[in-house]
Amino acid sequence: MVKPGSALSPDIWLRDIFACKAVQNGGVVRRKRRDIERYAGMDAFLTEVRARGFQAVQNREQVIIFCNGAPIRRLI
Repeated sequence: MVKPGSALSPDIWLRDIFACKAVQNGGVVRRKRRDIERYAGMDAFLTEVRARGFQAVQNREQVIIFCNGAPIRRLI
């Protein structure tokens, strides 16, 4: 759920996340689930991740976005 009265619109927040250098270089971005839900909404966020061909995983409250299409392999 997007927090009413937020200074950032969901579109601006998503644009800022996906404009960072890690995204442009095919790296990794990490955000708290709470922030994703507050500023953009999880559905809008996941729609954007899918549209870019990226993958995302969650562990507790952290969401990790792999900004490339390479397979994810769990090591242990």
